[in-house]
Amino acid sequence: MTTPVPLESGPPQAGPPPGGTGPGPGFVAAVIETSALTQRYPGAVTALDQLSVRVGPGITGLVGANGAGKSTLIKILLGLLTPTSGRVAVLGLDCARDGERIRARCGYMPEHDCLPPDVTATEFVTHLGRMSGLPPTAAKERAAESLRHVGLYEERYRQIGTYSTGMKQRVKLAQALVGDPQLLLLDEPTIGLDPAGRAAMLDLVSRIGTEFGISILVSSHLLGEIEQICDHLVVIDSGRLLRSDSMTSFTQVSQVLLIEVDEGTAELEAELAARGLRPRPQERALLVQIVSAETCDLVRDAVADLGLPLNRLEQRRRRVEELFRDDADPSAAEKEGAA
Repeated sequence: MTTPVPLESGPPQAGPPPGGTGPGPGFVAAVIETSALTQRYPGAVTALDQLSVRVGPGITGLVGANGAGKSTLIKILLGLLTPTSGRVAVLGLDCARDGERIRARCGYMPEHDCLPPDVTATEFVTHLGRMSGLPPTAAKERAAESLRHVGLYEERYRQIGTYSTGMKQRVKLAQALVGDPQLLLLDEPTIGLDPAGRAAMLDLVSRIGTEFGISILVSSHLLGEIEQICDHLVVIDSGRLLRSDSMTSFTQVSQVLLIEVDEGTAELEAELAARGLRPRPQERALLVQIVSAETCDLVRDAVADLGLPLNRLEQRRRRVEELFRDDADPSAAEKEGAA
């Protein structure tokens, strides 16, 4: 698949930083930008509540529990749903006025199974290519390229109804790619897949973002998956923004030591407790809060005195799951620090 070619005029740039007269050094135009975005449904249901967020190029994770407002946000970004209030722009275009132009520049992979069972993958993806504005021959060629990229080239003439769940997810990804988009919106791309299928899909998404330079917004409620492939993370809960930050910032080094020994974990836990370090078991390791500059020395001496084979001793990086919990419940961070 070819690298997307910008339109002649290029996407409009986002505005300059507040207080400036123009984009400063290193300024990057937003791919997605919302301001006080609100969506209410009949029956006093608020799907999005004053959501203001700015998303730059790269692979961005949109994380939230089921019902958090992720699918509603994607529909608004595509210009398929008019918000109750607020402003939103995609690739510099206003979603309320330029929905058709936005959809021409974006690829969308829906969450639910929406594929016709009685047509082949080639026919379906070619048809979507034609709908995106490609001439017949180009649409057929691009469909073949898209299906090759997602690993379905040899199976492209089979009817979609005979495909497994994983193959159907790949067809949905192929049709999102066929129009050579500048932005991909993927709604729960790993839904229904087994662990091997999820890993393969995540690898595909990662390669699309890195090899083709396509910006991607990938929605998921599986936080561990998002951590593997994303540069940036947007966390929402009940339609409200909890946090938007780089993945590096989310998973920054914590003041916790992770200790892993090949054997004798229980003995080490007792020894560390005797030395006043209050270890906490986690999976096959122990976690110890760094309370002073001597903490590492105390752990090292305990392992050496017991004669245990030390497998790993490192300052632990926080996991996305914990940060989601802490942002939703600030007291949780205090509890962990006191543990």
